[in-house]
Amino acid sequence: MAEIILITGGARSGKSRYAQTRAEALPGVRAYIATCPVLDSEMGDRIKRHQKDRHGLGWQTIEETVDLAGLLATEDGFDLVLIDCLTLWINNLLYTEGTIPSLNEDRISTLCHELIAVCRQRTGTVIMVTNEVGSGIVPENQVARRYRDLVGRCNQVIAAAADELVLVVCGQSLKIKGE
Repeated sequence: MAEIILITGGARSGKSRYAQTRAEALPGVRAYIATCPVLDSEMGDRIKRHQKDRHGLGWQTIEETVDLAGLLATEDGFDLVLIDCLTLWINNLLYTEGTIPSLNEDRISTLCHELIAVCRQRTGTVIMVTNEVGSGIVPENQVARRYRDLVGRCNQVIAAAADELVLVVCGQSLKIKGE
């Protein structure tokens, strides 16, 4: 049964860097599950920077924007999996399903429980990165509020199941849950 570690924090808090450093301290074959699609040239540049940071450090990058549970159920041979990030995964699900009301907090909970179940069937460690989106102001439009709520529900479900929860603020980590 894989150990599940959830790393959260605000935008540009250093959570991805912390997660990568943490993962690289563990032995074994590593997979980086990238959930971010290339939406524009600036996002493409960000992705290239992330790839450069992992270059030559033993990572195999796998891109999956929607079906994380399906991917993890079929991808074998990795001792460590780093998913970066759940926030973009929710964005992709919302984009894929559009603004259909069926993508609600109950559906997100179900998808998160499926992801957790697949992770528990693995060995090794699964590290997931997510943004803490509930610390800001209430968004002024319905789609943004819905997105915030979906990410918040995802974070709660994953954090409840995680063996360890770490909050990263200003590049500094604070263990919230776990040994």
